[in-house]
This record gives sequence, C-alpha cells and structure tokens, in this order.
Amino acid sequence: MVDWKPAVRAALTLAVPAGLLCSAVSPVGVFGLVWMGAAAAWAVVLYMRRQQSAWLTIGAGARIGLVTGLFAAWLAFSVGGSALFVQRFVLHRASQMDTDWKTRVTASQEMAQEWTAGMGPTEASEAKAVRNQVMSWMLSPWGQAGIEAFSIAFNSMFLLFFAVSGGALGARIMARRRRPEI
Repeated sequence: MVDWKPAVRAALTLAVPAGLLCSAVSPVGVFGLVWMGAAAAWAVVLYMRRQQSAWLTIGAGARIGLVTGLFAAWLAFSVGGSALFVQRFVLHRASQMDTDWKTRVTASQEMAQEWTAGMGPTEASEAKAVRNQVMSWMLSPWGQAGIEAFSIAFNSMFLLFFAVSGGALGARIMARRRRPEI
C-alpha cells in the first residue's frame, strides 16, 4: 500500500529537475533518460525513508516511478513545446528553423531514394510518387508540426518507461537492504 501524499511529494521533488534535464532545451541529451530512471529510483528511496516502511513491493515502486515520470514527461513536453514556440515566434527564427527542417527532409528523401535504387522501373516510379507525396506532406506546416509533436510525445513515452523501470529498481534495491519484520 502506498501513502500517496508523501509519495507525490517525493515524486515532485525529483520530477522537476528530471523534466528539465530531459527536455529538448537541455544539453544533457540521452543521459536525461538515465537521469529519469535515477530520479524515479531516488523518489522511491525518499518515500521509504520518510515513511520508515520496512517493505515496498516492486509494483508499488513502479507506480511511484510512473507518477515521477508523468510529472517529468509533462514538464519536458511543456518546456520543449514552449521552446519551439519561443524560437519561432518570439525570437523570429522561423526561416532558420524552416531551412533546417527542409534540409533534414531532403536528406531523408535522398536516403529513401538510395534504398529504392535497385527496384524495377514500375516499382521505382511508384516509390518516387510516394516519396514526393510524403515529402510534400513533411514540408507542409501540418506535417512539420505533427512530426515535432509526435517526436516530443514519443520521447515522453521513453521517459515514462525509464521512470517506471527506475521506480521498480529503487524498490528492489531498497528491499534488499530492509527485510520485512516477521
């Protein structure tokens, strides 16, 4: 059984720095995922120390990690989206962002063209038509916004996975130190 009031306090204490470190504006990069797992495990440790509980199941630790991950992912998603908005509309970097986007889309289309180089003439013409259609969609404002939103949401799912894993790991590590009293 988890007493959620202290669990949420412990989760929030560590979710804020984890969310900021895992956001798109953080220079930490992939290490943010490691920090997310560590923050969730640490939240479980803080909860167990505050509660003086002798035992916490792995499932309860995973739930505390999930709460930590939800807070951190929400914060990372918000910070990433806000950073894109500020860059585009406040700092007036829309043309630079669009140029960078077009460069990435063109590079991905060139790679796709290389993959389809060995196809027969009918398959190659069909593949070219599909590539052109996908490229026009990706270069549209809706395509760009959709891909960026999907990217941030997908990263948030990774954060949740690492948070749940970290919470379960934290409960498992603390379970080895403390055994239930019989």
